[in-house]
Formats: sequence, C-alpha cells, structure tokens
Amino acid sequence: MTSAIYLVWLAASSWAPADTELLKARNAQDQASLQRMASQATAGAEKSASDAAAQYKAALAESTLAEVAMEIRDKTLSRTAAESGMRAAEHATTLKPDVAEFHRIYGTLCGQAAAATGGLGALKYGKCALDEVNRALQLDAKSAMNYLSKGVGNYYLPAALGGGVELSLKDFEKAAELDHKLADAHLWLGVALRKLNRNADARKEFQKAVELDPARIWAKQQLEKTPEQ
Repeated sequence: MTSAIYLVWLAASSWAPADTELLKARNAQDQASLQRMASQATAGAEKSASDAAAQYKAALAESTLAEVAMEIRDKTLSRTAAESGMRAAEHATTLKPDVAEFHRIYGTLCGQAAAATGGLGALKYGKCALDEVNRALQLDAKSAMNYLSKGVGNYYLPAALGGGVELSLKDFEKAAELDHKLADAHLWLGVALRKLNRNADARKEFQKAVELDPARIWAKQQLEKTPEQ
C-alpha cells in the first residue's frame, strides 16, 4: 500500500472522528478530556500491537496532550505524554516505514519531549526530532504539516545543536506558503517573529491565526500578550 493510499485509508477509518474531538479539546485547552482520550487511545494501541493505525491514533492523542500541557506550563505532563506517544509512534514507523505522517508525528513527539525536558533533553531527543521530521519530508516534501513540525523542532532546538529561531521562521513561512489556511503555521510564525522582536509582524500573524481558527485559545492568548510595537 503506497503512502498516499494508506493515508486516505486512515482518514476514512473508524477512528477519524476522534481527530475532531482532539482538535476541539486542544483549542479549548481541555486538559481533562485530552488526558481521557490519550489514555483510551494508548490502551487501544497496546491491545492492537500490529495495527499501525491504532499506534498512530495513540501517538496523535498523546502529542496533542503534550502540546496543551506546554501551553498551560505543565512540563511534567507534557514530557510524560510525549514519551508515551513516542513509543506508539516509533512502533507505527516500524509497521509502516513509508508513511510520512507516522515519521512526522514521531519527530513532533521527540521535539515535545526535548522542549519539556530542557537542558540535556535537547541532546537526548533532539536528534530523533530532526531525523524523523526530515524523513517525513523525504517521503512528502509538499506537506505543510511536515514543515510546521520541522519549524517547531528548530524553534526549541538551540542553534548550537543545529536549530534556532531563524531556521524555524523559514520553516513556518514554507508551511504557510504550502497551505495558506493552516492556522498553526501563522500562529508559529507569530511566535518566531516575536522572539526576534518583530512584534508588529508577529501580531499580524497571530491575527491571521485567530481569523482562521477562532476557537483556538492559545492563539488569542499570544495575540493579547504581544505589544503592538
């Protein structure tokens, strides 16, 4: 089964509606619901060790939980969720090594673990993050999500280790170019621009992110905390 066909099958599979639930909970920063969904998905993956879709579902749920945990500054929960998701994602890449999305979510989880751990965590998980997202890009060089994940990884990875904000900015710009309606690309563009003290430009990107995804609490928070100049 080719990567493209397999992903179409994933989108049509029985668990696809959970993506909508995950998105709704992420946007609302509903930690309790995300913990419940992640726990259920991970339990399902453990019972279906040969099912790549079940492994991906668990990885995606844990990654979403890790994302929101970082937003609300719970680094312990973020690291725990990311490390749990990494196991499922790695297994998915073993079962279906040619599916770009499996490598992307694995790299994303490694990056989330690195960000939550800090210090030596960047050394421990940084290489995994870069290797897996780069593999996803090799398999699908036109995926906006792949560039978004690469950008987030570079944002948290110190320049001394091959990352940095300047690199992440290019990745976010590429993601937005490939998919103009990808709210998270504009959200992260804003985060990177603000880090570079380009507040006026950052606000424009945050405003675009909120326009594209009005339910996203974190985007609104970033806009509110960014000075006009």
